[in-house]
Amino acid sequence: MEPRQPPEAREPGPGAETAAVPRWEEAKTFYDNLSPKKKPKSPKPQNAVTIAVSSRALFRMDEEQRIYTEQGVEEYVRYQLEHENEPFSPGPAFPFVKALEAVNKQLRELYPDSEDIFDIVLMTNNHAQVGVRLINSINHYDLFIERFCMTGGNSPICYLKAYHTNLYLSADAEKVREAIDEGIAAATIFSPSKDVVVSQSQLRVAFDGDAVLFSDESERIVKAHGLDRFFEHEKAHENKPLAQGPLKGFLEALGRLQKKFYSKGLRLECPIRTYLVTARSAASSGARALKTLRSWGLETDEALFLAGAPKGPLLEKIRPHIFFDDQMFHVAGAQEMGTVAAHVPYGVAQNPRREKQSLGAQ
Repeated sequence: MEPRQPPEAREPGPGAETAAVPRWEEAKTFYDNLSPKKKPKSPKPQNAVTIAVSSRALFRMDEEQRIYTEQGVEEYVRYQLEHENEPFSPGPAFPFVKALEAVNKQLRELYPDSEDIFDIVLMTNNHAQVGVRLINSINHYDLFIERFCMTGGNSPICYLKAYHTNLYLSADAEKVREAIDEGIAAATIFSPSKDVVVSQSQLRVAFDGDAVLFSDESERIVKAHGLDRFFEHEKAHENKPLAQGPLKGFLEALGRLQKKFYSKGLRLECPIRTYLVTARSAASSGARALKTLRSWGLETDEALFLAGAPKGPLLEKIRPHIFFDDQMFHVAGAQEMGTVAAHVPYGVAQNPRREKQSLGAQ
């Protein structure tokens, strides 16, 4: 096959001045198409909002996990090597990661020199040999994930702080508990029971309040003394901010990025939207939650007080990329309605053994 030739250069003639610009643009397009497209640079971890995701959160690895559990690590690695050119199917965190990258694209357009963007790290205890299949899968879906941490069977939790992690998502509940114990925002992510289409242009994140954004102070009162005492307590302490919960810092990071759009006059077009979805009642206990956020200099775009009603139906309308809650029955209810839900194992709602351990560690 004859090599493709660039547009032929010609002597200037009549109309050369008007033709020069189109011909230059034509030649530039030709040469631009010859060179590979440049990927954006990765930000420095300390400047970015770092989201660490496990391989089983990002991709579906059910068959691989079965082989690992039933046949051991050697057979697992052999299977991965044999299938390394087959991309994994998207997992529960996949739409969330795609939404993060969509936000990054807009941030780079508005602030070309800023590193205050999302940085996604693949954090996995997989053997390095499995890395080729993970890389192939990431390239197959055109994801921008340049940082990997593959620990070959050891827990990756000790590396999270070194990566300046703002949020860790995993399918492994024990590793998530380890991260929470280390003071890192973390959640166990679950696939929904049915597929629901989520926004491709706006990142939507929904949070429970108590034991997620806030401490579990109020939940402890409910558990120990009942709802009536809880309402009295919240009324009496309405102007006293709640202590922070494990995901307060992540909401803070989202708010910081939102303000970058607001400062460009894009509040209504902001590609990040946050939701407070709480079982609290608005009239009897909602004010303290909102005043706490205000005292932190934070807000959510929407606040939904359900007074104990199921969260799943409202989440189905919101269609968030992820919903965080500390109670598994709310997580299960969200899953049933097609929401990717993540369990935050923090506070008094967790099992008694874990609660005793956490109290003893304080």
